[in-house]
Amino acid sequence: MIDPPVTVPPKRVARLPVRPRAVRYPVLAVVFVCAACGLVYELELVALASYLIGDSVTQASVVLSVMVFAMGVGSLLAKRLRCRAAVGFGLVEGGLALIGGCSALVLYAAFAWLGEARYVLVAFSLAIGVLIGAEIPLLMSLIQRAESARTYGAGKSGVRESGVRESEADEKDDPAGTVADLFAADYVGALVGGLAFPFLLLPWLGQLTGALVTGAVNAVAGGALVLWLFRYDLTARSRVLLIGANLTVLAVLGTATVLVDDFEGAARRAVYGDSVRVAVHTDLQEVVVTGERGGPPDLFVDGRLRVGGQDEHRYHESLVHPAMNGPRERVLIIGGGDGLALREVLRYAGVRSVTVVELDSGVVRLARTNPELAALNGHAYRDPRVQVAFADAFRWLRGAGADAGAGADGLYDVVVSDLPDPGISASTKLYSEEFYGLAARVLADGGRLVVHAGSASARPRTYWTVDATLRAAGFSTRAYSASGGEAARAAGPDRAERARRSGGTDTAPGDWGYVLAARGPYPPALGLAPDAPRLRSLTAEGLTSGARAAERTRDALGAEPPPSTLVHPRYGG
Repeated sequence: MIDPPVTVPPKRVARLPVRPRAVRYPVLAVVFVCAACGLVYELELVALASYLIGDSVTQASVVLSVMVFAMGVGSLLAKRLRCRAAVGFGLVEGGLALIGGCSALVLYAAFAWLGEARYVLVAFSLAIGVLIGAEIPLLMSLIQRAESARTYGAGKSGVRESGVRESEADEKDDPAGTVADLFAADYVGALVGGLAFPFLLLPWLGQLTGALVTGAVNAVAGGALVLWLFRYDLTARSRVLLIGANLTVLAVLGTATVLVDDFEGAARRAVYGDSVRVAVHTDLQEVVVTGERGGPPDLFVDGRLRVGGQDEHRYHESLVHPAMNGPRERVLIIGGGDGLALREVLRYAGVRSVTVVELDSGVVRLARTNPELAALNGHAYRDPRVQVAFADAFRWLRGAGADAGAGADGLYDVVVSDLPDPGISASTKLYSEEFYGLAARVLADGGRLVVHAGSASARPRTYWTVDATLRAAGFSTRAYSASGGEAARAAGPDRAERARRSGGTDTAPGDWGYVLAARGPYPPALGLAPDAPRLRSLTAEGLTSGARAAERTRDALGAEPPPSTLVHPRYGG
């Protein structure tokens, strides 16, 4: 008679409320949820940092690299918690829920009241990365203990068929399969979280509330797994600790969710002052209108001052009127959803049609319906000569949409590029050689293209890169600048950066840079049309002076900057 094999129990066998074979499934479900939450935290930091600090490429690189490094650190630190994997995982998830859920709130508060969010961004990336990195090792320890319990239970019950025992042992001794299951659930969860953030959380809940709700889901999933499935591994003290910690985290996140609107209002006043008139979140960005009642409004888009009501006329007159010196029956405006460049174009009686290509319909809607903005743009959108296309300008120029407001030949006499500074990542492709090549295709013979190219004095390399890019696309160019006033002051995300550049004062360099371009070997004449309307600030002498001022900034560069392309953007300093 052959005795059955003796199974030696492991040093510590997990006691489970379910069959050991069923442990893997709730664990994998929690891995899925936690991975989705972790990626939401990551994307939340990238999105909010890009909005608050600018330069989305840099912010994404900082968050991702720091977080991946911190995940490795977290995996190493988790080795110290393996002997208490259940309580360790519960505390890790509670901490992750609290830190990740509150990350957007604290980052916005640091920017609003301190004017600096970079260090807070790095700190949260480190903390969240460390906690995410500790998840998988701790869960692996819990699953292995559950597998040990299953094998021990099978041996203790005297399994009658050796094939069954071998199958049990094979599964128990398959750590590679367990790791594969964990990472599969992790990656699928990351996919769901990555898709849920832009398509569900951001449009429905916004950045702050979305992060808080994600934190609550994270806390419930992690706490439920430990307090239910591995509750026998917890001492009474550990159980009380985890329950208290999770309830505290949920209370903090719930309170913050209730008060988030009040917080956002207070933070907005800290950034924009007490004169906020309208604040709306469109599908693409935040648009805020400020200003004293009875005075001209200021318009901020994603925290950056786009229109300074007191002297916006200086910017828009300098942008539009030099390009109107010549044929001008058909005009294309790229950007400029506020309607202010459109207002200047419509002052010429010879204009027969104007097409405005604007990405964000919410900006145009506000420019049409907000009384202060509509008065500032002269109710330009009521003019029957105006057509509006809500589209990405790059795609629009590539497609058939470019023919919508052009003449029979599909060409425009004037193209006005009224876009944010080229140093802002979202605008970079619209300052590329490829984009200007598309613009050249819709420009009639003798037509002009004018581009807002950022400050010539503060960022000469960026400014002259625009000029070099236009010339690489086949244009001849004339550079000029215009002095700015209060409209050039720093605000929103640019506040801290410009304060550093200007020696601690909250003012921006007081000029705007432009490039006037025409196809062919001869640059366009820089002047005003003989029938130009009466202008408040721009004169022919001022244009000549602005051209000299812009040329002086070229001398500080030395070598000619290379052009910017889609695959090699060169803006940023």
